[in-house]
Amino acid sequence: MKNHFDIIIVGGGPIGIACGLEAKKAGLKYLILEKGCLVNSLYNYPYNMTFFSTSEKLEIGAIPFVSNNIKPTRPEALEYYRRVTVSNKLNIHLQEEVKKIERIGNHYEIETKSEKYSADHIILATGFYDIPNKLNIPGEEMRKVTHYYKDPHFYAMHKVIIVGANNSAVDAALETYRKGAMVTMVIREEKIGERVKYWVRPDIENRIKEGSITAYFKSELTEIREKEVDVLTPAGPITLENDYVLAMTGYQPNFDFLQNIGIRLSEDDLREPSYDSDTMESNLPNVYLAGVICGGMNTHVWFIENSREHAERIVSNIRQKKHLKV
Repeated sequence: MKNHFDIIIVGGGPIGIACGLEAKKAGLKYLILEKGCLVNSLYNYPYNMTFFSTSEKLEIGAIPFVSNNIKPTRPEALEYYRRVTVSNKLNIHLQEEVKKIERIGNHYEIETKSEKYSADHIILATGFYDIPNKLNIPGEEMRKVTHYYKDPHFYAMHKVIIVGANNSAVDAALETYRKGAMVTMVIREEKIGERVKYWVRPDIENRIKEGSITAYFKSELTEIREKEVDVLTPAGPITLENDYVLAMTGYQPNFDFLQNIGIRLSEDDLREPSYDSDTMESNLPNVYLAGVICGGMNTHVWFIENSREHAERIVSNIRQKKHLKV
């Protein structure tokens, strides 16, 4: 059958590509389906972003990643994963979103916006960057509010509120400040996040200390309006003039998609999907999870460097199953 595969991999990010490399090496018929562009999440990272990890920790398929500096940049990562995909002639369909996965007998049927496929095994490597954690306050739907930060120049000479205290918020605060924005950070916690890159932390702390960047700790944004915002601080509510709001509040996996397939989620706030940590197989037979999606809402557990091994683990288990069938 033309559209039947041993494995269909949902997600064309680094871990999805790693799964494709392993499937090809094992001689399995596979297809990667990606709803956006290649490594779509990395593409949507800020233009000037530098990775926390060194380049060798971002390598997949034992293919060297050479960067100009110890810690690679977003453009270098995009080029690396593109070259890996193209040079290995991986079977991947971009801009083809999976709409439905249904178990029919001993296989799965997959429906996208333009095609139908079937597969013996499914690997879900869909990441978590597509759905932002909302503030759920009045005015959040306004055009001046964004959950994705790309480039600082747009905010030059404007009053900018940045919500959050981790890497994305700190990078946005420093970069927009240095392009001439008047930056105010609104932070629920009592200090800058513990996971902020160690070479950036002194910079943001010193900018706050000297007053170049204003920071309200133990505070929350409560309403957004056209030219101002309301903030609840320990000293009481205040109103600030404002042009733009960057809500760097993190992201989450597409839980509705997982549940519609039949993946069980934990009943606590983490909503961790059910899977076997040895094989990565979920509660659904022959459906595997790979990458950051395994952590549910705890998106700071799995990264490229510690989840790329999921690909080997999954394909090894699939090969073992196929061998036992023979």
